[in-house]
Order: sequence, then structure tokens, then C-alpha cells
Amino acid sequence: MSLSLDDVKRVANLARIEIGEDEARAALTQLSGIFSLIEQMQAVDTSALKPMSHSQDVTQRLRPDAVTETDQRELFQSIAPQVEGGLYLVPKVIE
Repeated sequence: MSLSLDDVKRVANLARIEIGEDEARAALTQLSGIFSLIEQMQAVDTSALKPMSHSQDVTQRLRPDAVTETDQRELFQSIAPQVEGGLYLVPKVIE
């Protein structure tokens, strides 16, 4: 994708960014370099590669799913400002 100086100025105007002529030229050079890199990356054939979530084949150590704390619900609700039916009542914030 090629950009022109007018494109850079238009995007700056849409973003409400004041940009001078020299800054626009510098931004055009940087953006052109970024788009060139993206084009190079898209040109690589990745159809034979399987997607992966991480660059290394590692797995997360898991801990046993077991309760480690005692139930203190009654204690916490006893100091709450308002409770009804085991639920905390809070002020309405959205009309």
C-alpha cells in the first residue's frame, strides 16, 4: 500500500493532530516503511504452518482444584451496608 503526503495530512486532520510539512514527510517515510514490512510479511507462505498460541511448546503447570480457604460469607455479609437474599445490594449507577 502506498501513501501520499496528502493521505498523511488527511489522517492527521481526521485525528485532530496539527502536523507541519516536515513532520508529514517524516511520518510518510515511517508509515511507508511499516507498510513495506507488512507487505513482506504477508508475502510469506504460511499455509503449511499450524497456528500456535506460543512460540515455545510449553504447558502451564496446574495446581489441584481444591478449596483452600474457609467459607466466611456470613462474616463478610454481616459487615456489609445492605444485604438481601445472600446478595450485596449496591446503589443503582445506570438509569
